[in-house]
Amino acid sequence: TNSLTKLWRLFKNLSEEQQRYEKQLIFEHPAFVKLCQQLLRDSRKMTRGDLVFSLHAAVKLGIPQNTLLVQTLVRVCQEKLNQLDNRCISVLATTLAGLEKDKNVSALQAGLQLLVEQRIPSIRDIFMLQNLMKCVGKDAPVFLKKKLEMAVLKEIDHLTFSNALRVFLALAAMNYCSFPILNACSKKIQENVHDVPFRPLILILEACYNLQYRNVKLFSALADYVHSAACLWDKRQIVLLLSAFETLGFQPRELMDIFAEKVTEDPEFLNLKNLLIVLRVYSRLYYVPKGQKNLFFETLHSCLIKYLPQISNTELLKAAYSLCILGYLPHQALDELLQKDSRNELLSDDLYKEQKEMMLRCVKTCMELDSPSFTKPALVPSENGSSLVSLNLRKAREALIELLGDENMFRQNVQLPYKYHIDFEIRMDSVRKKVLPITATDDGADSSIQRLAFLFVPLSAFCVGTMHPQGKLAMKKRHLNKLGYHVILVLNKKFQEMTNEDAVEFLKGKIYSENAFHFSEVTVQDNN
Repeated sequence: TNSLTKLWRLFKNLSEEQQRYEKQLIFEHPAFVKLCQQLLRDSRKMTRGDLVFSLHAAVKLGIPQNTLLVQTLVRVCQEKLNQLDNRCISVLATTLAGLEKDKNVSALQAGLQLLVEQRIPSIRDIFMLQNLMKCVGKDAPVFLKKKLEMAVLKEIDHLTFSNALRVFLALAAMNYCSFPILNACSKKIQENVHDVPFRPLILILEACYNLQYRNVKLFSALADYVHSAACLWDKRQIVLLLSAFETLGFQPRELMDIFAEKVTEDPEFLNLKNLLIVLRVYSRLYYVPKGQKNLFFETLHSCLIKYLPQISNTELLKAAYSLCILGYLPHQALDELLQKDSRNELLSDDLYKEQKEMMLRCVKTCMELDSPSFTKPALVPSENGSSLVSLNLRKAREALIELLGDENMFRQNVQLPYKYHIDFEIRMDSVRKKVLPITATDDGADSSIQRLAFLFVPLSAFCVGTMHPQGKLAMKKRHLNKLGYHVILVLNKKFQEMTNEDAVEFLKGKIYSENAFHFSEVTVQDNN
């Protein structure tokens, strides 16, 4: 056991390349074969500590799970399970977390779960508790997860930074969102953010996504840390971090600015995979780097052109779609895309056909509405949708009737060209003092009439912690502006929580406030 454990301790400190080489030497060494044979013979005579540490070292060294040695050690652990002390349980839990489920492993895991349930009250060590949390995994019953949560909460005041990191990730492994624990861990991580290596940074952000945990202070602290040390980070590492932030819907502005500078200075590091990630990140978060809009877009487009001979149809569509969302028309890439479309090469009959159709439609809409030659039409053809108002818009409809006095003073479910839809349309005079009846303004294309488009949108349509719209909503807002509408975005969840009186006052402020119009006209050019 000591020999095997010492091997593992030496082995884990090597680089990946060294590990591959050393592993081959170890496995081919005749003394290692004898050592394994002796372990196999003596497994049932071992002390509980030697048994679990031997299994742990064997698994960590990469001895295949289906070998007689590993399977025997797993079975013997199962036989001696009730003899294990809390430390041995913790080590065994860590080991099992790295094994695939098979008949023996599943049986040992089930027995361990029962034992853990009995032992939890006696365990006061957070390190052991987080090991157990990882071991019981996502499939553990809720009551067991709750017991582990309560045990950790009892020791939360003694939380160290390293344990905070482990517990945070253990909750994700258990797929259990405990806000008190997550908040305590987040605070400790923020206090020691400069000690977090790259890999745990990614794991923290992935855990936040899996647990649907949105902590803007934590995200900001991590982003600020990476920004402050950006010169020390590999650019490909920053790409992965930006991708993790994008998945969470969080916009790390300063980091995105400095990364854009790195791209414009040295675009050669962007392979096709990283280029597509960067395009997706900046378009979904709808962010244009400060002071370098055209240069940044042109650099990305040049990189895209370089990969045109090898890019797949789907990748080309995604890249063009991302740039179009940002209001930039990549003409050479679009020419290639439209040629493929004319040859019916883009929309194959696969699972993503509908998504591709949507992206292609958006690209064609952008080519028309974002073109420098586009002029605002005197009259935008529109039609009323269903007279039935969805449940989440009934409150808004009733508030508008109470405020304006008549349902003829607004339109609902308005369908516009380019497959755009607005929840409510209101028309006002040129000085924005008076709401005009819809019937009185239907005939002509009076340029003095101000058109308001109310969009009631979910929280997920904005970047986390802000009212900055994400890509698709921001593009829709930009296009509605081009069609002559003043767009007013309303956070639907917040609106539904208002009293009826507050809802009326809120809409009154949006309709008659000049500031509401100025805010609605914010576009990608001046989002800073």
